[in-house]
Amino acid sequence: MSAQHIPEDDLTLYAMQALAPDEMREVQTHLDQCAQCRDALASALGDMALLALSVEEQPLPAGARERFLSRIDEAPAGIAVVEAPRHETPRSEYPEESFRRGRTGIFGWLGWVAAAACLAGAVFLYNGNTRLQRELSQTEYQNAQYQAGMQRAQDLMDLLTAPQASQVTLTETKQIPHPSGHAIYLPKKGALIFVASNLNPLPPNKTYELWLIPASGKAPVPAGLFRPDTSGAASIVLPPLPSGVAAKAFGVTIEDLQGSQTPTLPIIMSGE
Repeated sequence: MSAQHIPEDDLTLYAMQALAPDEMREVQTHLDQCAQCRDALASALGDMALLALSVEEQPLPAGARERFLSRIDEAPAGIAVVEAPRHETPRSEYPEESFRRGRTGIFGWLGWVAAAACLAGAVFLYNGNTRLQRELSQTEYQNAQYQAGMQRAQDLMDLLTAPQASQVTLTETKQIPHPSGHAIYLPKKGALIFVASNLNPLPPNKTYELWLIPASGKAPVPAGLFRPDTSGAASIVLPPLPSGVAAKAFGVTIEDLQGSQTPTLPIIMSGE
């Protein structure tokens, strides 16, 4: 078998399922990667199918059956007949059946060739269809990822450029002015960007948590967890918030590392 392409004889044997199992796997692996050999296999399958369909079954010659039976009747009568042991005689042992099988053997072989060609073609088409489905699924996944990225970029652009978006600067409630935060919030979409600077470092088991204080007087809504880097900076970008919630203010608390569903006093930063 060539390292470049599969010989035509091997492709024909593959179509008839006549190769050894390891050779079948080797040919299948090559076909998965070689379009030229796939075309050659398709051509071989077509030729085999046409060959099987083009052979016409020939009728029994006129008088052949009668001549055969008359020869049996003309056998000498003096020959003793020895009864054979009783057993079920297979149909293939009858003279008429043997004659018929000899006459139709070549056509039966061609029928098996056609069946093998159809089976091999079905396997080949199934493998090709499976491969196409995998490629299509990968393409759909990549397209979904691309669309999600584009939508996120559009949401950020809408938030940063929307005239209705409110911008709030948060400062520490004590008189030390250094830690501060700045929020951009678009209520109708529930879109939020929060940037903080000069934050104090926290123990490993603690985190900062941002809260949206609704104008309706309802309970504060968790708006994201954040920990500052070595320079004291941190940010929250588009956290999952309900849309349509008007904000009265924003606040920051210190919580356990996993966060909280209700603020833990004191509120160390706030802004309206």
